[in-house]
Amino acid sequence: MKLAAVDIGSNAIRLQITHVTHYQNNINFKKLEYVRFPLRLGKDVFHDQRISDKNRRKFVKLMKAYKLLIDLYEVDDYMVCATSAMRESNNGREIADEVKQDVGLKIQIIDGNKEADLINIALWSYIDHRPYLHIDVGGGSTELNIYQNQKKIASKSFKIGSVRALDNGKSPKVWTAMRNFIRENVDQKHRITCIGTGGNINKVFELSNPRKNKRYLDLAKIKEIKSYLEGFSYEERINVLNLNPDRADVIIPASNIYLAAMEAANASKMIVPDVGLKDGVMNVLYERNKSKVSTL
Repeated sequence: MKLAAVDIGSNAIRLQITHVTHYQNNINFKKLEYVRFPLRLGKDVFHDQRISDKNRRKFVKLMKAYKLLIDLYEVDDYMVCATSAMRESNNGREIADEVKQDVGLKIQIIDGNKEADLINIALWSYIDHRPYLHIDVGGGSTELNIYQNQKKIASKSFKIGSVRALDNGKSPKVWTAMRNFIRENVDQKHRITCIGTGGNINKVFELSNPRKNKRYLDLAKIKEIKSYLEGFSYEERINVLNLNPDRADVIIPASNIYLAAMEAANASKMIVPDVGLKDGVMNVLYERNKSKVSTL
């Protein structure tokens, strides 16, 4: 069985196609295709509240390209999810309708809670009885989820994101609200572990030169990597550190969000599992199609 997930974010749009099989009582997920296209819809929306005509045309072309790949791989089922940029755009629904009519792809514009729920599906293997704060930083929003005894006890989405910060800087009220939410819902008597998801924290993790099989960062290490990045200009981050242009400008604002959340929770450790929205979508697709999985 082949499944496809499309994640329409504020900074980039991702497609993953996965082949799922059963083998000796095991479920195997093999990535067949992964494409990340840096179409920054959030730059339009967070500044002008709408997706520009230029980016609208590029977006429709990209959806056509993704639809061709989905068809060529003969995908059995797919899900396309759009997050903060499209849900805040005053022409987002109109563009989604155009894609459905002209391309044949159905786009679900999801709210922050649904976005967090989908990401959380992919996190369950990392969560046990201990307290956890999940921090997912996107281009336009940050989703926070707090767990205790393998149950979600609090969840909230905040309009703080890496792309949004480039134009709007820091919005003191929103940052204060995020910190207050964490302090009100985290039991400061017990040490909490953070779980960080998102492309920027994965890049910070990569830059930390982690040991094999180590999937966590200390607070001090995140600060160290942020300071290291600040020592380079935007051009140097691209040409010396080999970061993508759409990563080089947002990685420091994103790091500030992770650090602020960790400090508000009095946390010193963050697990970085390298999962995201597309992984949660894949799990949803598998559950509704698992009767079709071939057995080898």
